[in-house]
Amino acid sequence: MPSRALVTGAAGFLGSHLTDRLLAEGFAVLGVDNLSTGSPANLAHLANEPRFAFQERDICQPFDPGPVDFVFNFASPASPPEYLRLALETLHVGSQGTENALAIAHKYGASFLHASTSECYGDPLVHPQPESYWGNVNPVGPRSVYDEAKRFAESLTMAWHRYRGVNTHLVRIFNTYGPRLHPSDGRVISNFVMQALRGEPLTIYGDGSQTRSFCFVTDLIDGIFRLAHSEEHLPVNIGNPTEFTILECAQAVLEVTGSSSALTHASLPQDDPTRRQPDITCARTLLGWEPKISLRQGLALSLDFFRSQL
Repeated sequence: MPSRALVTGAAGFLGSHLTDRLLAEGFAVLGVDNLSTGSPANLAHLANEPRFAFQERDICQPFDPGPVDFVFNFASPASPPEYLRLALETLHVGSQGTENALAIAHKYGASFLHASTSECYGDPLVHPQPESYWGNVNPVGPRSVYDEAKRFAESLTMAWHRYRGVNTHLVRIFNTYGPRLHPSDGRVISNFVMQALRGEPLTIYGDGSQTRSFCFVTDLIDGIFRLAHSEEHLPVNIGNPTEFTILECAQAVLEVTGSSSALTHASLPQDDPTRRQPDITCARTLLGWEPKISLRQGLALSLDFFRSQL
């Protein structure tokens, strides 16, 4: 019998790519998603895959998927417009939803991997960000519904490891992009690419000097797969350490798309991080992992998808 995995948030951008990787590795996969931000289109190519099953459900309500060997907890709104629209739901899935997923792992002796985020570091005062940095997070700002849900979920995951013996893993995901990233999800790559393809001005928030580090989705999923099979229980950063200013990112998008769009500026959202770059020493040392795909390569690999969304 193949190993069986439960993937929560399976219809999302990352959850669907993780599902593909697990199936490619020979797993049977049960995907669950309440479709509040995920899309059935992300899983449509698996309609005739006998090792994949899908259930539409809210993981904040207890459920029993049957015996599983791995639980991958990816259920959560992740883009700013969505977690601000679904603020309470984001807090609930990070708390009650995560606990329900941990209880499943505990019941069946499964390994558990929680998708955490670089937002645990907030607007960092340490650069680049190592896992040992505790962060600079506003616990009552608009973004706190996401940041603190993820920070609480990390604490909950470690508690189930320490006190209930669950084999847990925590991945802190840095900015990721690629096919299936929702074209209007509000993050920089999707914003820029869609604006460039439409010939609209690219919207720069602030002066564009703030930085991000962009990881192509297949690189990220490879790191996550390796982490799930490791002995590491503390958080591990998975992301591309190559740092770009937002202006540099805009220029790369214009080059790859061949667009002649102008740039326009808007005010910076509250608590928007000014710098973001992962220290991936742990991933390199513990997992033998580092990203392979450059920003321009990844943008080129994403263009067909984004064109199809016009």
